[in-house]
Amino acid sequence: MTSQDGGLDSQGGLPLPRGSALLNDPLLNKGTAFTDVERDALGLRGLLPPRVFSLDEQVARAMGNFRRKTEPLEKYIFLTTLQNRNETLFYRLISEHLEEMIPIIYTPTVGQACLEFGAIFRRPRGLYLSIRDKGHIAEMLSHWPTTDVRMIVVTDGERILGLGDLGALGMGIPIGKLSLYTACAGVHPRYTLPITLDVGTNNESVRNEPFYSGANQPRVRGAEYDEFVAEFVTAVVRLFPRALVQWEDFGNTNAFRLLHEYRSKVCSFNDDIQGTAAVALAGLLGSLRISGNRLRDQRVLFLGAGEAGTGIADLFVAAVRDEGLSVEEARSRCWFVDSQGLVVKSRLSTLAEHKIPYAHDHAPVATLAEAIDAIRPTALIGVSGSAKAFTQPIVERMAQLNPHPVVFALSNPTSKAECTAEQAYTWSQGTAIFASGSPFPPVTYQGRTYVPGQGNNVYIFPGLGLGALVAEATEVTDAMFLKAARTLASLVTNEDLEKSRVYPALSRIREVSLAIAVAVANEAYTTGVARRPRPAHLAEDIRQRMFVPEYRSYV
Repeated sequence: MTSQDGGLDSQGGLPLPRGSALLNDPLLNKGTAFTDVERDALGLRGLLPPRVFSLDEQVARAMGNFRRKTEPLEKYIFLTTLQNRNETLFYRLISEHLEEMIPIIYTPTVGQACLEFGAIFRRPRGLYLSIRDKGHIAEMLSHWPTTDVRMIVVTDGERILGLGDLGALGMGIPIGKLSLYTACAGVHPRYTLPITLDVGTNNESVRNEPFYSGANQPRVRGAEYDEFVAEFVTAVVRLFPRALVQWEDFGNTNAFRLLHEYRSKVCSFNDDIQGTAAVALAGLLGSLRISGNRLRDQRVLFLGAGEAGTGIADLFVAAVRDEGLSVEEARSRCWFVDSQGLVVKSRLSTLAEHKIPYAHDHAPVATLAEAIDAIRPTALIGVSGSAKAFTQPIVERMAQLNPHPVVFALSNPTSKAECTAEQAYTWSQGTAIFASGSPFPPVTYQGRTYVPGQGNNVYIFPGLGLGALVAEATEVTDAMFLKAARTLASLVTNEDLEKSRVYPALSRIREVSLAIAVAVANEAYTTGVARRPRPAHLAEDIRQRMFVPEYRSYV
């Protein structure tokens, strides 16, 4: 699958380009690090300034330029430009400064980048498959220069983070996710392909933007949409038979049914449903090491009943069933508040299908505050995109009900968070176990410093994808996500917990991804969904296949 050079020669078996063509290939370009011998052999003499710089020197220069940028969006543009010029340098820079870089290349800055994607556009990356090209998708996929694509992240732009329908501007999400696959799990960038299925947008403000780059039309739905997606999947299976497809930021209308329709037809998963579920469950498991409670005894109240919330609940149910509960008993521990109030059985006739399993016998309840009083939850999880929904009275009430209330404000980007880390710790008088979707800085309260955990899917999807790819799994199973969640929770140290942090430091992300990849690949081999023969030493085999951003000699 991958190795330090991607398991390929310098250009996947193709002749190495020369001169300016080589400098314009971001996967092969070394810039000023080309040696004198390489410059002579490859027709580069005179195309570069005479001094040869090492990769470390290039990283130092790039980091200096990065830190001169004062605004996050400026930093995002700088990194995007670097990625399009020299991918080895880009990934080396990120790998050495993960905690500083991930919030720029992904949440929260990627949200602003998507909003302005048309205005900041520099160079195309990935494939834009437009509804106007329906009937020609296989031909368009064949235009991609790499034939051995292994990892595809695809969006239709309808539910970008908590920002809504951004249409083709959502391409920033697949690009960012695939950058994290490489930086955090060592999937070689040559194997990756970001794709936008451009079916229009119903967001008139986006369509009216002067630099909007997508199909300027209302969003296509119904049979035409389904035929378009089916054509896409069929073409992927034919042209890239070993590829894993990650469905990303599809609206609720399509996300669940596309996952169920295609997960057995093409190796695929939905990160918003399943990845979010695994990272949230890992946080809950970590919180139990602080509270001393059992998972089966938790009562979880979700604000928001969309993809993320019901995905978390489904995985929670699977986990507590392992502790001996029935499906009905497990589901009874999960309650939802949506825009109409508490999800209860008296609302069955109007509920979306994915909410029905969690509609319980209970009198109608109109507000979150009333639901907390009625349900008395041990954990409150925000996946609503409703900024500031966890008010001071709500957090204070959670603290009255629990010695260590779990308060997870998981909505992204930062502007959509249900509360901040400082608010959660302060309003709970330091008793809350807090995690968020976007990063928050450490908080000092009454002399103690709390380091809030970031429930970022980056802890799950890169390692899970790597494990599935290495095993060449035919399917990504629910059990793989449960294994990933338990593995992530096991990597939280006592030192992390002393700071009230329920996730490992992001600086350990490649270690985390490797451990998850091993667990997922093991699950694939155990359940018989792996196509690749099991290596004698699985962990070492995966480690050797992880891309390391280092220059190689071309002569």
